[in-house]
Amino acid sequence: MKKAMYGIAWVLLLTVIASFSTKQEGEWISIFDGKSLDGWKASENPSTFSIEDGKIKVAGPRAHLFYQGPVENHNFDDFEFKAQVMTKPGSNSGMYIHTEYQEEGWPSKGYEIQVNNSHTDWRRTGSLYAIDDVREVYVKDNEWYTEHIIVKGNNITVKINDKTVVDYTEPENLERDDSMSGRKLSSGTVALQGHDPESVVYYKDIMVRPL
Repeated sequence: MKKAMYGIAWVLLLTVIASFSTKQEGEWISIFDGKSLDGWKASENPSTFSIEDGKIKVAGPRAHLFYQGPVENHNFDDFEFKAQVMTKPGSNSGMYIHTEYQEEGWPSKGYEIQVNNSHTDWRRTGSLYAIDDVREVYVKDNEWYTEHIIVKGNNITVKINDKTVVDYTEPENLERDDSMSGRKLSSGTVALQGHDPESVVYYKDIMVRPL
């Protein structure tokens, strides 16, 4: 009888541990349905973003596409964010974290993670823009690759096709000049960047995972 009770208790304990682990790690959640921009809101020039064969096509004047959907009420703290990305030659884009909707201009809140393999800007794909920049080119234009951002505590990790290219820890006593005052971790949504009319970039399989 005692052995049976111990067995039941052990099973219950394992179940609780597994449940806690799942809750802590979370699951990947798609935030783009491949058919529409439902749950997203574009600034300045909405026509910069369109749907093409199940992908978000970014092509046109400066604009930013902010996630405004129901997952975590579009307010992420510790989380992971990843997408499949393809750049065309000479193109520039970006993925923002801990940001908020802004009608005009470059988003002032949060960090930008660069998408750029051959644009004239030397900061390449994976750069934590103007904070921890990458000069190396890890992926090619016209090829799909995975850009993966992990935000946990005061650390930001950026991976390109599973290779870590940035591992940045935000200082506790962070000081930035006025032009960069919003470049800090807090919480917020994610966004995709339309940089200029000459830049064409595609995104698909856009996902988040709360931590």
